[in-house]
Amino acid sequence: MLRFREATAGDWPAVWALMEPVVRAGETYCWDRDMDEEAARREWLPGPAGPDPTLTVFVALDPATDRVLATAQVHANRGGPGAHVANASFLVAAEAAGRGVGRALAGHVLAEARTRGYTAMQFNAVVQTNERAVALWTSLGFGVIGTVPRAFDHPVLGPTGLHIMHRFLESPVPAGGAG
Repeated sequence: MLRFREATAGDWPAVWALMEPVVRAGETYCWDRDMDEEAARREWLPGPAGPDPTLTVFVALDPATDRVLATAQVHANRGGPGAHVANASFLVAAEAAGRGVGRALAGHVLAEARTRGYTAMQFNAVVQTNERAVALWTSLGFGVIGTVPRAFDHPVLGPTGLHIMHRFLESPVPAGGAG
């Protein structure tokens, strides 16, 4: 069984090892493909130079080796009167894909978001052609509430849509996810 914990500064090399191939591929996140490691660190990890004071970052660890297999960040989607809705981002090691690591981490993050008082979670930019992500989030109770057409310039497929996906957190995580 995977082990989850909050990330520490010492996890950064492992997180960057997950993040850099995703950044360079440019197929699933709205990140500059030339983003350097320091900019990525500011984007992903909390801290005085970090993107958001509500940000918490988790890692999923291989129980046998303690190796970081995945990471997720969760934070308020907006401030003020919108701060009760969470937002999250996930990265899974390529070699861990298809093994339930992302699903398990998603279940953990959804449960943590509920515990922290969030009442819903919204993803603002799920790339329409990222079929694995769309299928995972749909199976965990998220719905597509809108699609911004041709908002993402996929490096291979060309312009594609960005889904906005949402779910309330009052209900438990569907079977297969922790929670």
